[in-house]
Amino acid sequence: MKAVRWITGRGVPLPRRDIDTDQIIPSRYLKRIERTGFGEGLFAEWRQDPTFVLNDPRYAGAEILITGANFGCGSSREHAAWALEDHGFRAIVAERFADIFRGNALKIGLLPVELPADTVDALVRAVTADPTIGIDIDVAERTLHCGRLAVSFPLDDHAAERLLQGLDDIAITLRSGDDIAAYEARRPTYLPMVAVPGR
Repeated sequence: MKAVRWITGRGVPLPRRDIDTDQIIPSRYLKRIERTGFGEGLFAEWRQDPTFVLNDPRYAGAEILITGANFGCGSSREHAAWALEDHGFRAIVAERFADIFRGNALKIGLLPVELPADTVDALVRAVTADPTIGIDIDVAERTLHCGRLAVSFPLDDHAAERLLQGLDDIAITLRSGDDIAAYEARRPTYLPMVAVPGR
């Protein structure tokens, strides 16, 4: 996972509440065996509507999705976060996220930014009025700037460390590689062993 320190880009307004993971990526797109390529299924049903915001060329290449409360509810499919990342989004701004979706997003470096409803509404209005307006997010400072708007957002220290250092679950485990190897070395040989590369 790449380290995430700053996110600078344009926003896409999608002011709908309770967007579930099946709407984010329908189940028919979950047959891939790798983690890439899911972007083609992102909001697949909605993208059939020519007026859907992701079909608007003014928002092409935008990296920040601004959306409604309870984003990512429904089934726990991690493919929803993968599809958003594969499409090019680096951050999602909403009043609230479903817990499992939030966890899945953080594990791949996709930043969930929780802000009060009135602030999210202000961002939606800003990017609707001017699709070229820039949004700057500082992960270390936990701040978001857009035009005259400057706000702080909550992010626990563990999540911030993972993002700033680019640590996925495997990288976090490998930081304890010496301790794991030492433990395995002193276990009785008749118990199952964990293979440690290079040892």
